[in-house]
Amino acid sequence: MVCLVLGVPLAWVLARLEFPGRRFVRALVTVPLVLPPVVGGVALLLVFGRRGLVGEWLDQTFGVSLPFTTTGVVVAEAFVAMPFLVIAVEGALRGADARYEEAAATLGATRWTAFRRVTLPLIAPGIAAGAVLCWARALGEFGATITFAGNFPGRTQTMPLAVYLALEQDVDAAIVLSLILLVVSVGILAALRDKWVAA
Repeated sequence: MVCLVLGVPLAWVLARLEFPGRRFVRALVTVPLVLPPVVGGVALLLVFGRRGLVGEWLDQTFGVSLPFTTTGVVVAEAFVAMPFLVIAVEGALRGADARYEEAAATLGATRWTAFRRVTLPLIAPGIAAGAVLCWARALGEFGATITFAGNFPGRTQTMPLAVYLALEQDVDAAIVLSLILLVVSVGILAALRDKWVAA
């Protein structure tokens, strides 16, 4: 959900607005695709840690600390997964015919109304594809999560982290957890793919 709320507007800005530094912003958005996940976790610590660029301010101003919390898990997974959504939605926006939005504007629609009632339905398959890719990447995230949020059972432990821990203690449990992840992932991806193809 975080990726949708932040990623769709960001993709729209990258696809529809010309501004200085757009290439740099796009590069920043896509860096997690090529960055080793552990390095991404270290980067998050440097930015959002208690002595980080933003983290120190958050801690002193609001008493909010992100590392090694459940919110930290969400931040780490959104960091590594959001590029998949942004790329898919930006591609869909570039492929959508902007003349429909222009026609809506000539008929009196505001920019927000045109986006909500014309553009969103046009790019819905791109949003769905990006959301599924984003979800799949977040589901399997390991490196940035363990580096930024830790591996505390019941608080910051995700399924991949549980599999990793189980491998050290109980191989059978690790296999069961891995099979559950595999079945859930394949089931959801197959079901959604059928809907896209039918559409």
